[in-house]
Formats: sequence, C-alpha cells, structure tokens
Amino acid sequence: MKLFLRLGLTLLGFCAVATALLAYVNSMTKPLIDEHQRTAAEQTMSKLIPEAVFEPVTIHTEKDSLVYYIAKDQKTGEIKGYTFTAVKPGYSSMVKTMAAIDTNFKIINIQVIEQSETPGLGANCTKPEFSAKFSGLFADDLVVDRDGGKFVSLTGATITTRAVTNSLREAIKLIQKDVESKTTTPSGEAQK
Repeated sequence: MKLFLRLGLTLLGFCAVATALLAYVNSMTKPLIDEHQRTAAEQTMSKLIPEAVFEPVTIHTEKDSLVYYIAKDQKTGEIKGYTFTAVKPGYSSMVKTMAAIDTNFKIINIQVIEQSETPGLGANCTKPEFSAKFSGLFADDLVVDRDGGKFVSLTGATITTRAVTNSLREAIKLIQKDVESKTTTPSGEAQK
C-alpha cells in the first residue's frame, strides 16, 4: 500500500511541476502571440483596402458579437469600405475569412486567414483563384450551387465553400443593417 501511495504522490508532484511550467510559458508567450496576430490582421486589412486607416465597430447580436472596421482614406477621411473577419465550421476545422466590402456592401476581396481543411480539397480555399471568385459579389450572391445558388464550390469541398460563403453572407448582412441603422434618422430619412 505504501508503494502505491508513494507512486501516486510522485506522479502528483510531476503533474504539479509540469502544470506550473506550462502556465509560466503560456504567460510569457501569450502577449507575443497576441501581438503577432494583431499585426497580421492589420497587414491583411491593409492588403484588402490599401491606404486606409481602420476604426473598429462592435455589433452585439443575440448569440455573440461581430467586430468590423470602417476603412477611411488616409488623406481625405472618406469611407472607402469595411473589413471584417467571418468564421464558420468547415469540414474539419473552423474556417476564418477576412473580407473587405465597399460602401455599397459589394465584396472587394477576401482572404482565408485560418483553416485546417483537407489538403488538396478544402485547403484550396486559400488559393488566389478561390478568393478571386468573390470580387464584385453582394451578400445575396453568396449561395453555393448545391444549395440552389450560382456560386460554384471548390471541387470535392462543398462544405468548406459553404462555410466561407455562409459566414460572409451573414456578416455582410449584419454590417449592412448596422451601417444603415446609423445613417437614417428615427423618421426614416437618410442623414446628410
């Protein structure tokens, strides 16, 4: 019995030391990782809408919240469009897409920034040919052909394509609703 107790206490000691070490390493690296992710997001936004400064806006919904950025021209301050990140589950991972839309809520460009989909199938969503399909589309155009829409999905990766299109469509509609609610007065007239 003493042997089992000693082995159990030894194992407990190793677990406590390992947990403490992991917590320490996490506390040291988390700020660096967060800074790297923030910098990468800013670079992607600047690539999607060049020569702009970005002002964050948060929309709170019943389920969660969405942060989008108003892109204003660096020189004139005129609104060039909006950027946001949309996320939906794909076939084997969450598919995170950053997109830019103009002031008419038409897609300027997109970039899939995070995914772990099947190589050669769903992972093709990171290719420039896939991103190019989105340019010039409105939210209502983002319905996959298998669901009765006109958007042709990636070969063998309908679920991944559906994740990208559905997440973008939902986010664009939320942003459009938010922007339009801020640009109309209570009487329904547009602000000047």
